Amino acid sequence: MRLLLVEDDDHVAAALSAVLARHGFDVVHARNGEEALRALLPTDKPPFGVVLLDLGLPDQDGYEVCGKIRKRSSTPVIMVTARGDIRSRIHGLNLGADDYVVKPYDTGELLARIHAVSRRTTQEDSTGPIETGITLGDVHVELPTRRVTVSGEDVQLTRKEFDLLALLAQRPGVVFRREQIISEVWRTSWEGTGRTLEVHVASLRSKLRMPALIETVRGVGYRLVAPASPVA
Repeated sequence: MRLLLVEDDDHVAAALSAVLARHGFDVVHARNGEEALRALLPTDKPPFGVVLLDLGLPDQDGYEVCGKIRKRSSTPVIMVTARGDIRSRIHGLNLGADDYVVKPYDTGELLARIHAVSRRTTQEDSTGPIETGITLGDVHVELPTRRVTVSGEDVQLTRKEFDLLALLAQRPGVVFRREQIISEVWRTSWEGTGRTLEVHVASLRSKLRMPALIETVRGVGYRLVAPASPVA
């Protein structure tokens, strides 16, 4: 797999590139946002499977670069950041990032996240959902087109935000265990994905402007609470 590493520190990039190369990745290094955007322009080479984007870039804010990447490419983006607060993570996901890793990180964690994101993307490209749409109050989820609207207005979701919402929406009221959601959405059993799940739930609640739609079942997981029908 070709991987675009966006990192301004040459020493960090060299060390990480060596690790990734040992695991079979063809790494292309971009030192700033402009180089990264140029690298993503169409060429005769195979497309990148993943973009590993450090937010601390010298020429542009990493969030801005992520937004530009998402506008011109569907390549999965994993943010690498020292900003561990949940607001920063949600902001990144809202801009189109597929996942994030907080510094300092374990190399095994990073590799697991890269494989999970790329595996999920490959499966989406090769297969498509067979159901049509789900309506829950003001929320409408179109599975074939991966479109979500609230009161008729489009809501932009990342891949995994949509997958998470679609999973819960197909069985409203049913409690999904955290392990089950991680397995279904991230295609992994790795426990470290739990924090990512929490961030995606928080992001969905914010984007849909319906905090009560996804209920946390303490110690178990989550369920989607279908809005009550209006009384005639």
